[in-house]
Amino acid sequence: MYKVALFCDIPKDTMNLFHKDKYKIIKEERTDVDGIVIRSLDIHHMEFSKQLKAIARSGAGVNNIPVERCSEEGIVVFNAPGANANAVCELTFLGLLMSSRKIVDSIDWTKNLEENVEETVEKGKSQFVGPELKGKTLGVIGLGNIGHLVANLGIKLGMEVIGYDPYISVKNALALSWDVQYTSDVNELYKRSDYVTIHVPYNNETKDYINKDNIKIMKDGVRILNFARHGIINEDDLIEALNSGKVSYHVSDLPNEKLLKAKNVLCIPHLGGSTIEAEENCAEMAVTELTEYLEKGNITNSVNFPDCSMDRYPGTDRIVVLNKNIPNMIGKMTTALATHNVNIIGMVNKSKGDYACNIIDVVGEFNEDKLREMEEHYGILRVMFIKNQESK
Repeated sequence: MYKVALFCDIPKDTMNLFHKDKYKIIKEERTDVDGIVIRSLDIHHMEFSKQLKAIARSGAGVNNIPVERCSEEGIVVFNAPGANANAVCELTFLGLLMSSRKIVDSIDWTKNLEENVEETVEKGKSQFVGPELKGKTLGVIGLGNIGHLVANLGIKLGMEVIGYDPYISVKNALALSWDVQYTSDVNELYKRSDYVTIHVPYNNETKDYINKDNIKIMKDGVRILNFARHGIINEDDLIEALNSGKVSYHVSDLPNEKLLKAKNVLCIPHLGGSTIEAEENCAEMAVTELTEYLEKGNITNSVNFPDCSMDRYPGTDRIVVLNKNIPNMIGKMTTALATHNVNIIGMVNKSKGDYACNIIDVVGEFNEDKLREMEEHYGILRVMFIKNQESK
């Protein structure tokens, strides 16, 4: 029986994906389990037990998980890309509207009216005049699961849309509206856009992606939105541009003390994926990924190991090997199995950056002692043995 710890609440229907005869669910923050389902809890400080095989994030970002350490310990980290994409897309457009029409400021002003409300409203409403979205240019940086939806919806609302993404997938490229203007030069996007919204992950390449140098290129009065991650925008440079009027407004779904005190900034309390539908979609995807790995060794949507899957050969046991992507690893594995008279019936090998995964279906005597012996080889991070259920 597999043990899975829930570090967050998940919908009741999703709980049914954990078969009662196969899983023991632990609603505690423990790592002496086979798998963890997590949402926003930061676990960088946690020590992981040797038993822990996988962590499934019920959402897209994994900044709260020590991914590099997990990789070295042979722990597969899953996320749920695209599961909350529509929710974030809708909130992005609410952000566009609020940045233009001063909706929040106008509501706050109206709430404080006490006498002659109708007359005062008619006299004072002009202070909240702003532009319509129709006919304006929207620049979308990152055309992934969320970005391509944002670009397409911008077209439907009558905006001129420019998209930039040097790493766009074939799937998202095919889903992109033909009316979206794709550019290979992000500076062109900066020069032409009335609104700039960014939808990329945070990493070394995207740290301070928007800064004073590219803000200078933008139109005067540009509006900038961030529904992605902290650190993608240099906030000191942004606040300087807000104070000077170069940037007229900023909407962020990632509030902090600095932004809350800044001029012409609207902070939303990280509501991007906070819809009933998005939470259900994320949880279902995360749990499905986790159970598929624990029961079958198949990997889909891992951020640190490659997608790797294989249909089970009848009558075989399955060995899953996670290893560093260095020469002669397959040779070491096959030799180790041959030494113990274990015959390989089917095998698949995939790599991703510094790491690789091997799924090997075998016949012959294989046990936990032999598994541990394989893990002693340099470069092998984890060996997981999945017994043939038909033989029980």
